[in-house]
Amino acid sequence: MSTFYDTWQQHRFGDVTASIGEKTAAEVGSALARARAGGRLGLDDLAALLSPAAVPFLEEMAQLSHQRTVERFGHTIQLFAPLYLTNVCANVCTYCGFSAQNRIPRKVLNDDEIRAEAAVLRSRGIEHVLFVTGESKHASHDYFANALRLLRPSFANLSMEVQPISEAEYASLAREGLSAVIVFQETYDPEAYVRYHLKGPKADMRFRLETPDRLGRAGLKKIGLGALYGLSEWRTDAWFLGLHLQYLEKNYWRSRLAISFPRLRPHAGAEIQVTPTSERNLVQAFCAYRLFSPEVELTLSTRESPRFRNHAIRLGVTSMSAEARTNPGGYAAEPESLEQFAIHDTRTTPEVAAYLRSQGYTPVFKDWDSVFDSDSAFAGAKTELAG
Repeated sequence: MSTFYDTWQQHRFGDVTASIGEKTAAEVGSALARARAGGRLGLDDLAALLSPAAVPFLEEMAQLSHQRTVERFGHTIQLFAPLYLTNVCANVCTYCGFSAQNRIPRKVLNDDEIRAEAAVLRSRGIEHVLFVTGESKHASHDYFANALRLLRPSFANLSMEVQPISEAEYASLAREGLSAVIVFQETYDPEAYVRYHLKGPKADMRFRLETPDRLGRAGLKKIGLGALYGLSEWRTDAWFLGLHLQYLEKNYWRSRLAISFPRLRPHAGAEIQVTPTSERNLVQAFCAYRLFSPEVELTLSTRESPRFRNHAIRLGVTSMSAEARTNPGGYAAEPESLEQFAIHDTRTTPEVAAYLRSQGYTPVFKDWDSVFDSDSAFAGAKTELAG
């Protein structure tokens, strides 16, 4: 069975880096002309828009990106919150505060603690929850299924960012009410991947590259992708992410697709060498993806500053986390557990919503209903239609 791994193998990271560096202003102009005319952009166009040659065109890219985003999504920003269930992790990843080699207090939330976290998020009006875990046997399929059953009555939409699992397990969780899965590849650079993922299941790069294939085959309604900017050359990782996006759009068109833009943040453990990725670089990536794929959802987390997030709403971003905590039990006050990474935007959910309204945007807390994630609901609807 062919997967994205086969597509990825057809391209060498270093060759793509060189190709992006050779793009010219004329090629950027051609890509923008195609975007203005409403044409579909190809991977060569994406390379041009991500290239250094596109930097002088950033204002034009931003205006086109804003126009395309408003045409498709209107003046709306969907708000969500992460819910960290555990920081136990078997992986040794040198950039992550949850890395197994870090001597930090570990925590796995029990049922009462999960309910307590949910109560805090509900009191804030949150309807979309992304639950997050480290990767370990303590957070496996049965633990996820139990968490879904506990959280399902309280929220309209449940998604997760956890360890990659099998296609059958994803299908089982979809029947429990799971709507979306976010899986960050971290980097598509095979040399960097080996350098940063020293031990544990995450060291298997091929299994991670093929995770979105398993999600698509399992029928998940939404698949989220992302590279962790700072691990390798950002322009090349962004291009490979576009390659992955294009592959999924062709092969799993029933699933909505989303891209996140995490950058490395301060974390527990030793400092590592970081490949610089500036806010201006992120803006270039937002705009390039919007022009490359008008349908893709773009997400920006509280890793970034309030000033930058305020600016980003006009550049193609369609969803944001708000008032996030990145430690298990963080919402219901669990001081002994440690954050995965430091957040930068510490505004409350009402403060984020108020800013969006002040700019003419509607903060969207609910654009989905749990009935759409229920097999029994679909079965009932089919029976009614048949009758």
